[in-house]
Amino acid sequence: MKRRKRRQQGFTLLEVLLVLTILVILGSTVTFYFAKTQGKANARIAKVQINAISQLLEEYHIDLGSYPSTSQGLAALRTAPGDLGDTTKWAGPYSKNDIAPDPWSRPYQYESQGDTFRIWSWGADGQDGTDDDISTE
Repeated sequence: MKRRKRRQQGFTLLEVLLVLTILVILGSTVTFYFAKTQGKANARIAKVQINAISQLLEEYHIDLGSYPSTSQGLAALRTAPGDLGDTTKWAGPYSKNDIAPDPWSRPYQYESQGDTFRIWSWGADGQDGTDDDISTE
């Protein structure tokens, strides 16, 4: 009887490296797509939150006849400002909870402009005045 040599079955190093390379390329593509999608979602969330804060400021304006000053800020929606004068008009709190930070965990910026206001987020880069800022304007 002749014995046949059994050939070991398995993958060669080259085949394993090729498969790993393909998996890394696919993983990189998916990660890039996910990061891009997450960035767009965060921008949409910020716009929705800014609109909600704007509604609260409008309620404040209806009751008091003006928007909170820049120094009073968005905190005036939760507690009556100490420098308000006639506190009987303040019908707050206008928000059940503290104003949530933007999707990048930074507080929203607020500026009173007399008969109007501006709310904005510094966006993903965290710097004011750049293209990724999200604003009511």
